Formats: sequence, C-alpha cells, structure tokens
Amino acid sequence: MSTSSTSIPADVAAHVLFHYGREGGYQAGGFTELIISAIDRADPANKAKLELGFPEYVAAVNAIQYSPNGIEHLQSIVRVGAAA
Repeated sequence: MSTSSTSIPADVAAHVLFHYGREGGYQAGGFTELIISAIDRADPANKAKLELGFPEYVAAVNAIQYSPNGIEHLQSIVRVGAAA
C-alpha cells in the first residue's frame, strides 16, 4: 500500500466511487474501468507497478480500501470539483 500524497482529481475520485458502487461516482470508459479493476485486485508489488503509470487512480483506490474516511474523502473531492 502506497502512502504517497498524490493529488486525486475529481474525475478520478468519481470513477473509483462508481467502481465501488458508492454515491457521487460516474462510470469511466472501458480501458479506465479495467485499470481500476486491476488496481483493486493487485497485490502490493503489482499495485506499486501500476502506480508508476496511474498514480492518481492508485491513490484513490488506496483511499477507499484503506482509509476509514476514504469514501467521504473521495466524495468531497467530487463535490469540490463539481463546484469549480
């Protein structure tokens, strides 16, 4: 699990929320859905490799998987992005 402080854009937060069936999300395109699914299922070594190409998505998946307030954090990113 990465502990990086990668900034998560609103669209990335929304895509990950949708993947996990949470409010505030919307579906990504087919390729992006596959990337999110791969990150979701990856072991730590492979997740680290995926992070090289998709750091924002790994940060968002890590937030929802490991942070007690990860869902709320991603939802707040989406709200702020929608207000901008």
